[in-house]
Amino acid sequence: MMDLTIEVDNEPGALAAVAHAVSDAGVNIAAATCTQPGDRAELHILVPHAEAARHALGISNLAVTSEREVVVVEARDEPGELADMARKVAEAGINIDLVYVATRNRVVFGAEDIEGLKAVLGVGAPAPA
Repeated sequence: MMDLTIEVDNEPGALAAVAHAVSDAGVNIAAATCTQPGDRAELHILVPHAEAARHALGISNLAVTSEREVVVVEARDEPGELADMARKVAEAGINIDLVYVATRNRVVFGAEDIEGLKAVLGVGAPAPA
């Protein structure tokens, strides 16, 4: 999964424009978060098909300012789940620099050490025989 960052004017309809462009490309937005209150906002969207989303956004004059691979972990919906995951990552010496919640009780993590993050959280590991 990829996290795309789109800088938008912080005004009514900005999220709708992004969501419309991405959905017109047939790409599902699995999560979204917006930061930086003020005149401009940084919108993060989680998508499985970054190239199609990037293309659709470009056609709509909405530029992706950055994109990065992230780790998506299925989580139990109970107290302490995020704390347990974050502690594992911290004990491995990995700094989390992005976190938000996605659909279906999933947590999205970003870190400079993406491979280390995957290993600690057990994402992308081969299935046991």
